[in-house]
Amino acid sequence: MMAWRDNFNQSVDALRAHKLRAALTVLGLTMGVTTLITVMTLVQGANVYVEKKIANLGTNVFQIGRVPFAVTDFNLILKALRYKYILRSDMQAVAEACPDCKYVGATATATAKSRAGDKELEDINLFGHTANMAEIDSRTVIAGRYFTESEDTRNAPVCVIGQKLVEELFPNMDPLGKLVHIGNQDYTVVGTFEKIGNVLGQDQDAFAVIPMGTFLKTRGTHNSLIINVMTTDAPHAMERAQDEARQVMRARRHITGAKEEDFFFGTKDSYIALWQSISGAFFAVFVMVSSISALVGGIVIMNVMLVSVTERTKEIGVRRALGATQADILRQFLTESVMQCIIGGTVGILLGFGAALGLRTFTEFPAAVQTWVAVLGVFLSSVIGLFFGIYPATRASRLDPVVALRAD
Repeated sequence: MMAWRDNFNQSVDALRAHKLRAALTVLGLTMGVTTLITVMTLVQGANVYVEKKIANLGTNVFQIGRVPFAVTDFNLILKALRYKYILRSDMQAVAEACPDCKYVGATATATAKSRAGDKELEDINLFGHTANMAEIDSRTVIAGRYFTESEDTRNAPVCVIGQKLVEELFPNMDPLGKLVHIGNQDYTVVGTFEKIGNVLGQDQDAFAVIPMGTFLKTRGTHNSLIINVMTTDAPHAMERAQDEARQVMRARRHITGAKEEDFFFGTKDSYIALWQSISGAFFAVFVMVSSISALVGGIVIMNVMLVSVTERTKEIGVRRALGATQADILRQFLTESVMQCIIGGTVGILLGFGAALGLRTFTEFPAAVQTWVAVLGVFLSSVIGLFFGIYPATRASRLDPVVALRAD
């Protein structure tokens, strides 16, 4: 029986003798593994991206809204649009009857045109916030301040703006204390938010936040609010707070027994669950496509190995005549197959990670490069090499040495 080192050297020599054939053999597998690694890094990165950018609620924050927050059933959304508005009085009732709620605030949203001097910005998001949203909202004020409870109560014309407005309306100047015209009213800028960036191609910094009282005064009361609740740090406070808020909302809307509720809860987990259900389908399709590529690569390797067995029949006969056993021949051809697959898999991993790193470097998308994905790629390559190399290796090992020696 040949030593493993001798077997390895024989396999390396065989591959060196047919460099072009070996390179073409691993190409198909390389493309399959590259696709698989790229898809997996993108999906992992997308999960992180959604968690940070879209589902940016804290673990102890939930929302109550008139329409569902995370749903793919458009009919349910149309039905919810006929439900009663959620009002500021609902927020106050929840705050009074929820001992596990640390802060209870509200938000409302609209679109508006903004202008400062001769510069104009179309279709920004205008948010109305209660003053305590400074404690609940995940966005960070990096300059100036948030508005106060007093400013909210007296409907003060003040605002906190996103970085898009800072860059477009106040280039090369400090916006604090300046006037910005939003909708039909002038507001004094009292603070600016930290830059958020793009989410799925949409700029998230084109917004301004004004006091809720000011929003309702300028935009009218025909706006349904979203109640935002931050719970205490007590164990299981999140679950208890949601139950307490649900009881308040059901009582105010006269919902009894099994009657359908006309309001919805939203949490960080509900956003992530929706994303995972959507991304899971895409992930399955992409994995299937990349697996087909890897499978095709394996079939190519098997076909080339079969041709190699035919071309090397005389070589096999000589080796058998010199004392090589069937097991030695089997191991050599299996080693050649696995080596080609590992080479193709390694190159595929490097290309896949290179694509992910390029995406992370030149875009805001945080493609996640993880070690276990590389390990999976090497394992997959090895399995393909073994599986598709067994038949050619077995066929080579079973050649009759006398017949092999007579081959041309």
